[in-house]
Amino acid sequence: MNQERFDNRQIRTIHFIGICGTGMGTLAAMLQEAGYQVQGSDQNVYPPMSTFLSSRGIPIIDGYGAENLKPPPDLVVVGNVIRRDNPEAVAALEGGLNYCSMPQALHRFFLNSSQSVVAAGTHGKTTTAALLVWLLTVAGMDPGCLVGGLLANFHQSYRLGKGTYFVVEGDEYDTAFFDKEPKFLHYQPKICVLTSVEFDHADIFPDLQAVENAFAKLMKSIPGDGLLIVNSDDPGASRLSRGASCRLVTYGFKDPAQYRVEKVDYGVGATRCSVCGPQGFKVTFDSPLAGAHNLSNTMAMVVLGRELALETGIIQQALSTFRGVRRRQEVRGEPNGVTVIDDYAHHPTAVQATLEALRPFYGNRRLWAIFEPRTNSSKRRVFQERYATVFDGADLVLIKEPPGLDRIDPEERLSARQLVADIKARGVNAHYFAIVDEMLPFILSRVESGDVLLVMSTGSFDTLIDKILEGLSRLA
Repeated sequence: MNQERFDNRQIRTIHFIGICGTGMGTLAAMLQEAGYQVQGSDQNVYPPMSTFLSSRGIPIIDGYGAENLKPPPDLVVVGNVIRRDNPEAVAALEGGLNYCSMPQALHRFFLNSSQSVVAAGTHGKTTTAALLVWLLTVAGMDPGCLVGGLLANFHQSYRLGKGTYFVVEGDEYDTAFFDKEPKFLHYQPKICVLTSVEFDHADIFPDLQAVENAFAKLMKSIPGDGLLIVNSDDPGASRLSRGASCRLVTYGFKDPAQYRVEKVDYGVGATRCSVCGPQGFKVTFDSPLAGAHNLSNTMAMVVLGRELALETGIIQQALSTFRGVRRRQEVRGEPNGVTVIDDYAHHPTAVQATLEALRPFYGNRRLWAIFEPRTNSSKRRVFQERYATVFDGADLVLIKEPPGLDRIDPEERLSARQLVADIKARGVNAHYFAIVDEMLPFILSRVESGDVLLVMSTGSFDTLIDKILEGLSRLA
């Protein structure tokens, strides 16, 4: 098998193992648009990526098997969820096929001819990357991008672009079974935004120090003539940024941030903030995004705009016309006066920040938090006590039993029942559910017009949102 020794000019057909991962599916569409013949395989696929690929005419083979590599493709791209014993990985190994990881392919086919702009951090990197892309687009710079979510402004999660810059979401997760370094080390940023550094990905990082070691490598990978934009309010990000040898510009809500939010009004349906910065910079922005965490992400965009000498009007235009990212506070529908929101929040910090953001944005309306702990970290006990403290901003909390607990040692598993008991002990109305089919009738029997239903999961949640919307429509 030949890793990274192939000639791009000899590649015509490309097969993706695990094509429905967000990054994998996006890269597959990019390569198809660039003129390559693309197909892939996966299992247990669900929207939006499955429907996105189907709409592009990219074949998705259901399930993995050696026969999927016949006739042999010129290149096999291996997703990071694929194990060494996957039948297609085995067939590719034994057949001596060219192969690489998703980050390696992204670099070889796209990043090596652009200036890479990487948005990294434990939280906010998807929205931040999307904001950066939209800013450069509004400014007429025609950037390329690959972001870990469907961008509402483009109706897709990528653009090829013909400009100088290529924006990519920098994930700290490992690259592939043959490469355990973080994905973002393959992206070689010329400009990097670092939003935050906390413990996450408990399945691959044993502790916070291991996470910080990964980000420290990213800091050192930025060239001396590069630019690092850092959220100085985050202790981990601020501390690790000192290891970079490039120019550093900071943003935040408090000193010593160079670009700082002086005043903010989190109103119903809108956010207004006043920002000050170097050389007497001072401006008031209006944002359609809710919450302090989104304002922090917005500040990264403001800094990049200033560093690229863009006019303030361009920055405001980008912000006011930004339509967000699917599954990031995405309003899926409002039947019968009930607002149903889809959100990707899973880390305790993100769950708390999302609830705190929505409370003023929707005024005094009753706020439900409907949560499925699904990631490898969230369904482990590492966050058991922390989760109990982050739902205080909700009026009603529904917790579903995490899927796939049988693959985790019993002593490491999150106890959803205990979590509900601990939330109740804090005076919050909370309920446990083993399956979605038990949760749905509870919701439909108690929901009232004016309620806001925040549904949080990194997966399909067994299509709960679709079922809620359908059920509410029937109640009309």
